[in-house]
Amino acid sequence: MATERPSTPPPLASTSHPGVLPRSPLTPEQVRKIEVNRLKAKALRDQREADARKQTIPSLTRSSSNLAAGQKRTHSAISTSNVPTTLRDGRSMDPAKSGSFRPLDDIQPARNFTKFVEYDFSKMTDTKGGFLTVEDDPHNKALHAPNADEKPAHMTLKEWERHQLLRSLRDQKAGPFEPGLSVLKKEENKVCRECASLEIDWKWEDILGCAVCNACKEKFPEKYSLLTKTEAREDYLLTDPELKDDELLPHLERPNPHKATWNNMMLYLRYQVEEYAFTKKWGSAEALDAEFAKRESEKKRRKEDKFQSKLHDLKKKTRVEAYRRSRQAGAGGGTFGDDIGGGGKHTHVWGRAVEDGEGGGVKTCVECGMEVEELEF
Repeated sequence: MATERPSTPPPLASTSHPGVLPRSPLTPEQVRKIEVNRLKAKALRDQREADARKQTIPSLTRSSSNLAAGQKRTHSAISTSNVPTTLRDGRSMDPAKSGSFRPLDDIQPARNFTKFVEYDFSKMTDTKGGFLTVEDDPHNKALHAPNADEKPAHMTLKEWERHQLLRSLRDQKAGPFEPGLSVLKKEENKVCRECASLEIDWKWEDILGCAVCNACKEKFPEKYSLLTKTEAREDYLLTDPELKDDELLPHLERPNPHKATWNNMMLYLRYQVEEYAFTKKWGSAEALDAEFAKRESEKKRRKEDKFQSKLHDLKKKTRVEAYRRSRQAGAGGGTFGDDIGGGGKHTHVWGRAVEDGEGGGVKTCVECGMEVEELEF
């Protein structure tokens, strides 16, 4: 008689939360479905691992740990026909390169070094200047960037002239690029501040903020003439930070007429400069004149002090030279002004001044040979 094996019954689920019913035990049908699904998943995993092992090429230098001693590897394990793209192997696996073993051909650079450019210096032109030409450096974007002042290769000469004309009209806001006038809203139209004309210079209005026509610019040159940066700095005693502030003093830029490679000229409107200098900075035209006179006198004083300093140095050098000559002539020495031969005070007898070629004159004593420079004012 078969006896049943004693088994411990499963513990009853304790409900920690009141009001929650305990979970009912699984039925035999549910247990069977769970086991079937588990076996299917395990079979699929084993199939994927087998396929991955067939496609993966083990390294030749790495020994296989799942082979018994003396057992040979299969041909598929060492074949190079199916090499994955993610394999970073130093050997050349390209069938097209059969017969030439180049280990570094198939090594791809890292992501941070993909922009590195390797130049072949044997095929480059030696410019003797330490730079690369356009033909030898095709990867340099700065060399191959289009220049706005040069005619593009795809444009004809007539198209390029038309393009330059349109660009000049666009910058000056003239011709087809001139702002339109509204007949319905006349109060919104900008007019000349002198004659109320509608034909104003739109470039001046846009950059300088001054609505004036060309006729009034020629009629009132004391107000609408243009000043250079040097004139505004020297005549109205303005500083460079004030002249560079566009909100304080707007300015126009023109090519430098003295040299094309120099910086552009900065042109200021006269009445704007005078308005700022007289009302905001110095207070009045008289205060500006007083400041100008003060600076001129200070400049003259510094120039006079510099001249007196040079004259004092010249006198010192002359005394030292006279003392040196007196020491050489008389063994006993003496002081400056003494007679070289002894016997009292020496009085110089100067000869005629001789020009030295630098605008000055040199006088020589006929008795002792002392030379002094003479400056004429």
